[in-house]
Amino acid sequence: MLTDALVVVDVVAALGLIVLILLHSGRGGGLSDMFGASAGSSAAGSTVAERNLDRITITFVLVFVFVTISLALRWS
Repeated sequence: MLTDALVVVDVVAALGLIVLILLHSGRGGGLSDMFGASAGSSAAGSTVAERNLDRITITFVLVFVFVTISLALRWS
């Protein structure tokens, strides 16, 4: 029962990570360009949206890592 719930959380975290990583800016693209930010604002530093996206991505990474490790330990 617990293993099934952990698998669901792991899959949701993995799919969330895929979406969040694709939203990050690469070379001149990403979240800031999607919402119409100019090149001058992206050169000045990271915006609030990008910093929040970083924090959310780190949270998803931590959830994914801990759930994956707990599943590995549970099945071993």
